[in-house]
Amino acid sequence: MTRDDFHPAIDPAGIHLRGLLGDALDANRAGRLSHFIVDETSPAIAIFAPARRAQNLEGDWYGEHAGKWLVAAAKAAARSGDADLRARVHRVADFLVSTQEADGYLGTYAPDRRFMRKQAPAPLSWDGAPSVRTWDIWTHAYLILGLLEVHRHFPQPRYLGAARKIGDLCLRTLSAGGIDITELGNHHGMSATVLLDPAVELYVACGDRSYLDLALTVLGQADAHPPLALLTRALAGVDAAWIATGKAYQLAWNLVGLAKLYRVSGHADYLTAVESVWRSIRDHHLTLCGGPWGGVAHRSREAFNPAGVFSPQGYVETCSTLAWIQLNRELLAITGQAIYAEEIERSAYNDLLGAQAPNGEDWCYYVFPNGRRVHTTYWRCCKSSGAMALEELPGVAYVRADSDTLAVNIYGEGSARIVLAAAGRVAIDQRTQYPFTGDIRLHVEPQREAEFALKLRIPSWAQGARVTVNGAAVDDDAVIAGDYCTLRRLWRPGDEIALQLPMTPRTHVAVNRNVQESRAPDGSAVAQEVLHHEYLAVTCGPLVYASDLIDGFKTEETLRLPQAPPAQWLRWSPPDAGHALPRIELSPGYRAPLVFQPYYCAGGRVDGAWRLTWMSLSPLTADATADET
Repeated sequence: MTRDDFHPAIDPAGIHLRGLLGDALDANRAGRLSHFIVDETSPAIAIFAPARRAQNLEGDWYGEHAGKWLVAAAKAAARSGDADLRARVHRVADFLVSTQEADGYLGTYAPDRRFMRKQAPAPLSWDGAPSVRTWDIWTHAYLILGLLEVHRHFPQPRYLGAARKIGDLCLRTLSAGGIDITELGNHHGMSATVLLDPAVELYVACGDRSYLDLALTVLGQADAHPPLALLTRALAGVDAAWIATGKAYQLAWNLVGLAKLYRVSGHADYLTAVESVWRSIRDHHLTLCGGPWGGVAHRSREAFNPAGVFSPQGYVETCSTLAWIQLNRELLAITGQAIYAEEIERSAYNDLLGAQAPNGEDWCYYVFPNGRRVHTTYWRCCKSSGAMALEELPGVAYVRADSDTLAVNIYGEGSARIVLAAAGRVAIDQRTQYPFTGDIRLHVEPQREAEFALKLRIPSWAQGARVTVNGAAVDDDAVIAGDYCTLRRLWRPGDEIALQLPMTPRTHVAVNRNVQESRAPDGSAVAQEVLHHEYLAVTCGPLVYASDLIDGFKTEETLRLPQAPPAQWLRWSPPDAGHALPRIELSPGYRAPLVFQPYYCAGGRVDGAWRLTWMSLSPLTADATADET
């Protein structure tokens, strides 16, 4: 596998997202990426200075910001042509390289606390952390990814060389140094076994077999550690909540590395394992807004809940949304299946945008289906993860599936310029108000007349979607919800595709229930349901809708729904002169209608705003009122 096979050689400057996602990207570049880190005096970089490093005995993760910022800022600079941002990327990367020690170490820890130094054993803490808390490998994993991303867009031997030196140090430590990687991170090692991802990236970047060996060493040690047993448990179909501590961010990032290892090795078990845990997460551990969630009836607020547990106040850590988007990105590249693109779009338009403030500076550490919006503090991890996640989106929105196939994966105002073998440069301009409405027009302009395939993703919710090319309808059998509509034809300059996705409000019911199990005197099993609460939420198209505080002050509402089809008491209105955003009115009949707006902006995108996605249902409301459960 070549580097271009792994990272398709599409000019990032050829992808332009406008509309809702474009605004978020612009704010991210002008806000977080331009202000958080400027040069070597910025606090997140100053901690790498040798004098600071020599005195640091603390065990925190703050060094991760450097690598995360390099990844996101390099992508943004290459995509936008922002010369100032590019100069800052070089300055920061050069400073970091200048602080690298002779053995390859490039972290923030004093010598006695570094990952190369074996620590005295002690009982593990509740979160599977070793006796001496360390995020040293974690920080180095992000530094490798950051340096490689800078090298990918702005090649310089010193960036690749610094990343390789880190990889060499890790391999020496884990192979000849007598240290097991699961001793180097919390959550039973998962915070260190994330090294699997950058190890594969090093192998792809330079083709050196030793980095593939590093990846296999990491996976072998991760699987041999009984509390983690990553590959073994995944292949056995163990639910995501019961792999190590079930920590969502770390587990998803480990799966990203395992998926990449499959891409370079072709080992079928790796893909089987990733897909098994992916299904567990998708089926049992996502909010309606698409983010991995926890915080209820389990080990920590950032760990997956046991399957079947539900609470409208559950947590979605923005870092977990990043890792989930990246995992779906890898599976999309491997399989080409539309479901992975749909999951990226769902989490992007809801939980990701729902965590970002319009200024591009402020982010929520956690978002909640029902809860208050809280903008987090300077050092929190999720501010850098959100910035990274946004920069994933342009590279997924339009992709070259092969030498003569283009795929449109994410809808929204924007354009792409991608080179195909037969047609030369193909320009696609997407004109739409999506995700607010379902009318999409794609103007196709090949450099020269040629036959190639254009794949349009048809969302799973878009039953009855219609596609026309130059006014001629495409056969309905080719337009299948949840799949791609593949248009292979002779394309000419000026061709136009019209895609109509029905925008119909849909209701969703979730159940919070508790069943107590015991044994009768005769030994037979007895199960009694002691708690049962139902909740209703509303979506339209890819957007989840939510209200602000009910009647201006209530953080909860119980609804008694009409005994009639939802179409009679739910009304969706597109944006118009009266209101800039779409809205849904729910009219229960006994009180004034409730007004819902898209989740990402419900209640206002300001610190302290409330969003209410799930409404409690009266016991008198029949289950049949919901379209799906």
